[in-house]
Amino acid sequence: MFDFLHGYDVLGAFWMTVKLTALSALGSLIWGTLLAAMRVSPVPLMRGFGTAYVNIVRNIPLTVIIVFNSLGLADIFGVTLGASDFKVQGFRLAVLGFVAYTSAFVCEALRSGINTVPLGQAEAARAIGLSFGQTLRLIVLPQAFRAVIGPLANVLIALTKNTTVAAAIGVAEAAALMKTMIENEAQTLLIGAVFAFGFVVLTLPTGLILGWLGKRLAVKR
Repeated sequence: MFDFLHGYDVLGAFWMTVKLTALSALGSLIWGTLLAAMRVSPVPLMRGFGTAYVNIVRNIPLTVIIVFNSLGLADIFGVTLGASDFKVQGFRLAVLGFVAYTSAFVCEALRSGINTVPLGQAEAARAIGLSFGQTLRLIVLPQAFRAVIGPLANVLIALTKNTTVAAAIGVAEAAALMKTMIENEAQTLLIGAVFAFGFVVLTLPTGLILGWLGKRLAVKR
């Protein structure tokens, strides 16, 4: 029944999806946290940059960002991110695009968590001499992260599914292989079912585990 899978590296394609997701999630968390800090910063220029970035990037289709990275950054401006191999270059550019896009959603999730922290705690921290950066790092962000584990899990699940867009620039992840198999085999429904099951396996445990973790670590007020 599944003879059509022979000759295709399905596990390798999903492993590429996992690597895209993991690296993009890490980069998005770092850049998204910095953006959230900018959005609540007392410096007007930083607040303006953070606000403009989030509002602009969230309203640009992900496919446009990914294709621009390939055609714009690589082909026009010669940005290869240190990769000489075309496949490695495509992978790195895809990660860069996912980070640029997903970090805007991470930022907004974190900003909502920051807003749940009572203002009195920040004022007390400033009263004992802590700087804005110290207050954010030691008091506000730890509570904000605990408050938004659920929303961040949703962002991670969406990122996992969004990795299929990398097929547009030739990254050999799951969606690219599925397209190739549909073109070559006469088992469209079964192929679709196999890849749909693969994505369920990747995303369902993530949602369940992070949902449970969010309940366990929720800040009691």
